[in-house]
Amino acid sequence: MHGWRDFLLHLTTITIGLLIALSLEGMVEWQHRRHLVHDAEASLHAEIKGNAANIDGVLTDLHKRQDALKHDVYVLNYVAANGKYPQDKGMTVDFSIVGFDSVSWKTAQSTGALSYMPYNLAQDYSRIYMQQDLLTGAEQQAARDSVLAIGTFINEPDDSKPPPPEQAQTIVQKIEVVQGQLMLVNSFMEALSSNYKQFLAAHPN
Repeated sequence: MHGWRDFLLHLTTITIGLLIALSLEGMVEWQHRRHLVHDAEASLHAEIKGNAANIDGVLTDLHKRQDALKHDVYVLNYVAANGKYPQDKGMTVDFSIVGFDSVSWKTAQSTGALSYMPYNLAQDYSRIYMQQDLLTGAEQQAARDSVLAIGTFINEPDDSKPPPPEQAQTIVQKIEVVQGQLMLVNSFMEALSSNYKQFLAAHPN
């Protein structure tokens, strides 16, 4: 270099080169984030749409279980009052835990895609999957309550005598706990169904 003019020329050239390199790096990173968010949104939308398509059938099955429990209470109250089964003595105390898919949600969290989404959209996703978690927890509790309710019958033969009146009343109380828990499950499920419909209406694609 010969003098300050050459020095400033080299300095300017280096600065421009660095700025170009940083700009290109930023563009690449921006494009990567944009692609990441696009894939996450498409996957989340498909997952929510799939879950929403199944929830009406799940609600129907839940209502059938609730009706069956009402019949069980009728049968056991009859036993407690009369010491024998009624003619339609069939009883059904079962349980199920419906799994709603959440793989895309967990993937979006682990990859950091949520942090690049618009806040309102990320909030919508969070609300839906939080509701799913609440529903799953309520279903798990209902399953535990159902197991306790049917424990008396597990080792009994199919042609067994009806339980004593006192025991029948105890079983009724356990079944009523299951009924109360299923009311909570039903409430969470209807709220989730409403959230699904609102989200898909606001984001049709």
